[in-house]
Amino acid sequence: MSNRVVVVYSHRADVRERIMTAVGRRPAPDVGRIDFLECASVADVLMAIDDQVADVVILDGEAQPTGGIGISRQIHQEATVIPPIMLTVRRAADRWLATWAKADEVLVHPLDPVIAAETLASLLRRTPVRAPSGSV
Repeated sequence: MSNRVVVVYSHRADVRERIMTAVGRRPAPDVGRIDFLECASVADVLMAIDDQVADVVILDGEAQPTGGIGISRQIHQEATVIPPIMLTVRRAADRWLATWAKADEVLVHPLDPVIAAETLASLLRRTPVRAPSGSV
């Protein structure tokens, strides 16, 4: 079984690192290992989605110049099957924005490693495994 791929988007490298550290390479035994694809720009995120290399995207809602909220909304408007997890700073105030953006899950910064890993594992369980590259 090949590793699942999780896109991690933020314009800040330290935020991407904190997300990857919190989630870990093996969020749960039954979902296997994951590989991270770090994206610092919207173009990189959309390319990963268009090329269907990602199983899940974790989006920093505070990213600049385009936040994860806008990207999440765009992903759903384009009828993609790659589910987004939204990372917010303010639990109550940002939850409605994440709902508007149609994020499948919401994490609050600073990340709790247990909750972050459980949230990702739960979403991966509900997400079909991508066909290997090159298969028809």
